[in-house]
Amino acid sequence: MKQRVVYLAISLLATSSLTAQEAKKWTLNDCIEYALEKNIQLQQDKISLEESDVDVKTAKATLFPSLSFNTGHNVTNRPYQENSSTVNGTEIISSNSKTTYSGNYGLNAQWTVWNGNKRINTIKQKKMSREIAGLTVAQTENSLQEQIAQVFIQILYADESVKINENTLQVSRATYERGVELFNEGSISKADLAQLEAQVGNDQYQLVTAESSLRDYKLQLKQLLELDGTEEMDLVLPTLTDEHVLQPLPGQTDIYQQALASRPEIQSSKLNIESSKLDISVAKAGYYPTISLSASAGSTTNSASENGWGKQMKYGWNNMIGINLSIPIFDNRQNKSAVQKARLQYSSSQLDLINKQKELYKNIESLWLDATNAQQQYDAAESKLKSSRISFDMVNEQFNLGMKNTVELLTEKNNLLSAQQQRIQAKYMAILDRTLLNFYAGQEIKL
Repeated sequence: MKQRVVYLAISLLATSSLTAQEAKKWTLNDCIEYALEKNIQLQQDKISLEESDVDVKTAKATLFPSLSFNTGHNVTNRPYQENSSTVNGTEIISSNSKTTYSGNYGLNAQWTVWNGNKRINTIKQKKMSREIAGLTVAQTENSLQEQIAQVFIQILYADESVKINENTLQVSRATYERGVELFNEGSISKADLAQLEAQVGNDQYQLVTAESSLRDYKLQLKQLLELDGTEEMDLVLPTLTDEHVLQPLPGQTDIYQQALASRPEIQSSKLNIESSKLDISVAKAGYYPTISLSASAGSTTNSASENGWGKQMKYGWNNMIGINLSIPIFDNRQNKSAVQKARLQYSSSQLDLINKQKELYKNIESLWLDATNAQQQYDAAESKLKSSRISFDMVNEQFNLGMKNTVELLTEKNNLLSAQQQRIQAKYMAILDRTLLNFYAGQEIKL
């Protein structure tokens, strides 16, 4: 009985949890926050950032000496000699045993004192690479937010398009029903009635197409959020008024200057230039001598010795310290080629920055012009929609009274539908472009 109660409680908890999950409402901000946490590409970039931290630590470790221990053990057999002779350090050992065992033990240290500042410059490079990796994360975050904003606004457009097509279909059905009455009264022909019926079918098709586009945009949003395509997603779609559409645009030059100072792709290109400078210094280090210190301590043992292992280790112990100087004289043009390639890469990184700046300006200018045109088109579409609605209402009323024919009615209806579609297209284009312009200027994405 207790097991059944426990099972029932677990079932109720699971059901309530599932209901809570299904009841989740997704705002634009929720979508962005979730994507910044779950997006796979962004997670991979963050892993690359962690790898660059390891590279910095590795580069810093080259400033310290290295220390290693080594030991070797050998068994020697001389089957055709009367006795066995070995050299154990400075001790010459002769033994009647034809098989002898020997061992050696050593502790070695190496330290590069100077190599043309190559290590220091390499550390600086790795630190810059870490900063660039961090900027890559920020760049991916920006790109992800822009994509989500674009898809979310497209969903708003598709949702309103569905509503327009639903209303259009209702009007077509009502018009067809009125056409049936007029046909029965003999006011219109069978051909006119067939046209009205065909219009209903066409509007149904347009509604299905609009609903399909809405589902497709929602699927794109799920993919950006790494959600399963079959999972239900209840979006909170805000109602945007004329104030959102006709909001004044920020100055184009101001946006560009703010973007130059804050956009990660620009900062990353600048760091690439600095890193290329260090590449030249690292390559030039190949021309300079390398000074290093070495030290070792060790001993040997042999089974043929009359002394025990401890005494052999003591008497065979030796210490060594040395300084090494390596001067490059002729390296088959390796250093010269490395310097030339580093300088070419430096020039290429400068051109890359100029190209990024031009691309940024082009994107901002294109968005600003599109937003301006969209606002103007929205004003014109509003006027056109008002006149088209008035015209359709008049013709529809006259058609119901038998004073207008089917062709005139359908013409006005299609004009009204076209005006509605033009209005929402200009509306959401203006909102999208202005949202992205604000984002380039350093503001958060919001509607």
